[in-house]
Amino acid sequence: MSQPELLIPKKRRPRRKKLRKLVEFKGIRRLSFRQYREHVRQLYDGPAGAVLALGSMVSLHEPLVGHLIRSRKFDVEQFQSVLDIGSGAGQILGHLLKTISPQTRLVASDLSHQMLRRARNRLKSGRPTYLAADLTRLPFRDDSFDCITCGWVIEHLPDPRPGLEELARVLRPQGSLLLLATEDTFSGAMVSRTWKCRTYNRSELENACNESGLPWKEQLWLSGVHRFFKMGGILVEATKPENVVAPRPR
Repeated sequence: MSQPELLIPKKRRPRRKKLRKLVEFKGIRRLSFRQYREHVRQLYDGPAGAVLALGSMVSLHEPLVGHLIRSRKFDVEQFQSVLDIGSGAGQILGHLLKTISPQTRLVASDLSHQMLRRARNRLKSGRPTYLAADLTRLPFRDDSFDCITCGWVIEHLPDPRPGLEELARVLRPQGSLLLLATEDTFSGAMVSRTWKCRTYNRSELENACNESGLPWKEQLWLSGVHRFFKMGGILVEATKPENVVAPRPR
């Protein structure tokens, strides 16, 4: 893991930043959005998607989400309708199934039909409604869900705002969003290279959420050590304020 910026001598910071930029995947900005979206679909339909579950365990992404939900740092038991965006191999979906009420409506959405099949086969559960959909054009009415989980998906958008605005549209007022994203650290750049996505600066993503009608309620951390060293990526709970109309997707 990289050291916090406070402990890095100033003369070394530009060098580390250049190295991070060199490693980070840049194709997301070089292709048209339509071309890039098809590239992502093919990536996850193919062999890379087949090892996503294993990769999530090795990177500790799946155990991290499990800890957040089990410890109620993000309490999903209170919700009546939950949408899991970018369900992938079911990394978040599996924890939701173990925790939410049997009466809670649960929808799993992903750009890749193949990933949804993998999630269904891995979890061996027909309870969620599995639906292939684009994050920027969700097939749901306004205010459809009181909870959305979106884990390591928003970094597949060159600009997060169209996706965030769509999440705000389908989230009910006072509803909660669990947002997990890859941060612009060296380890984040390695993730970017592997999964052909971008990274986000924490302030940049917070501003985008504010502009999209999803202000951050709390930043979440696996432990005090992770908080001190700013490790683990960007993990936040955002809320949709009452009586605020979310911006319409572009």
